[in-house]
Amino acid sequence: MLLRRLFSPRPMRHFALLDAQGHCRALRQMREHPNQAGWVEVSEAHISWLGAPLPAGVRVVPVVTRASNPSPLAA
Repeated sequence: MLLRRLFSPRPMRHFALLDAQGHCRALRQMREHPNQAGWVEVSEAHISWLGAPLPAGVRVVPVVTRASNPSPLAA
């Protein structure tokens, strides 16, 4: 079971490209976050979003993890 999880492909994720006004200019489905600026992860993608602001609640909030026992910095 663990080996299958380690070697199975990552699931596809949805991304929307936003312009300076916050309007959706493109949609993409990929396994990794796009390298270009302006892309945000969304929970789903609909072609009707193109040219319009994203609906409320569709942005995926990234999970921030940190060490449970951070080591102190050396002086």
